[in-house]
Amino acid sequence: MAKKNFFSLIFITFLLFTQTIYAQQNAGDVAKKIEEYQRKLNDLAQQRNTLSSEIQYMTLQINLTILKIQETEEKIISTQKEIEILTSRIKGLDTALNHLSKLLLKKVVVGYKNRTISFFDMLFDSQNANDFFSRVKYLKTAQENNQKLLVQVQETKLNFEEQKNLREEKTIELAELESQLNNQKDDLNNQKGAKQKILNVTQNDEKIYQRLLEQARAEYAAIQGIISGAGTETKLREVKRGENIASIIPGASCNSSGGHLHFIVQEGGSVSNPFNYLKSVDYSNCSGSACGSSDGDSFNPAGSWDWPLNPAIELEQGYGSTWAARNTWVGRIYSFHNGIDINGSSNSVLSVTDGDLYRGSYSVGCALPYMKLIHKDSNIVTFYLHVYSL
Repeated sequence: MAKKNFFSLIFITFLLFTQTIYAQQNAGDVAKKIEEYQRKLNDLAQQRNTLSSEIQYMTLQINLTILKIQETEEKIISTQKEIEILTSRIKGLDTALNHLSKLLLKKVVVGYKNRTISFFDMLFDSQNANDFFSRVKYLKTAQENNQKLLVQVQETKLNFEEQKNLREEKTIELAELESQLNNQKDDLNNQKGAKQKILNVTQNDEKIYQRLLEQARAEYAAIQGIISGAGTETKLREVKRGENIASIIPGASCNSSGGHLHFIVQEGGSVSNPFNYLKSVDYSNCSGSACGSSDGDSFNPAGSWDWPLNPAIELEQGYGSTWAARNTWVGRIYSFHNGIDINGSSNSVLSVTDGDLYRGSYSVGCALPYMKLIHKDSNIVTFYLHVYSL
């Protein structure tokens, strides 16, 4: 049985070795392709000023992710095979350890029985000198064999523990690779969605793409001017929480391709995450590659304010490093979104608290209209962009 297990272990080891050599060669080819695609992406990154170059960049990005997925899948297969061979080794070592332990136990029992035999006992029990020396030699040999067997048991036990630890490390590595694979597959779906979205929005038309870029550039400049206090503003009145203060401009307006409210919270002169102030509400998330897709921006309100629009809220773009900034043309203009873009069940815009209301505008090619609310007894200011004043 032990001999059969030994040859099985040798065969599995040889099989794993040949498969590992093949996997390493294939992995080397994939790694070279990944390096080549990454180099092309880096070269193209500075030339994404046309729709065709943007689509080319996205296609390269998708192909690169597909290669990374292939690389990770091959690593997973290789790691699974390593775990299999380690399991076989552990099983073989466990069998060998049990066998050696039983053998050592028998030797110990025999040694215990012989421990009372003295030198003089052997001398008087021996029939002649040859018999005496044979007995002495036998005992000496038995003691040496017992010592060797003990060393063998200890070495086998140490090897057994090493193989178990190595299998545990490989099991953890496998779990990390599987998690990485899931993330890469999510990235691939996200990249495919981003490519399809830009094709849908631009209708694969260069003029539309350039117009969208220009709108995003102008809107970003206007927003920066507004929050820095450079807009032209007129105080209107004091308002109460929940009061109707404006109306969203329906359809396209200054530097906006569609109707929405860009809502900004500024505290102590710095922009803050609006979700920290707004309370939970019914919503739908359309900030990713499609409405309801899993790649949308975080929607995690944790405050007490009522929303500036009547629910249910539709999130068009979140706060911070958004999906749009990472995957669409707006990422050519900014990497951080300083407010949230939303729509509601109507175009009515509501005050989130009591305060002094101002009407304002800022011009970059056209006049971007907004409302500004200085909160009562607070260092907080909220801005409501792309709206008509009532």
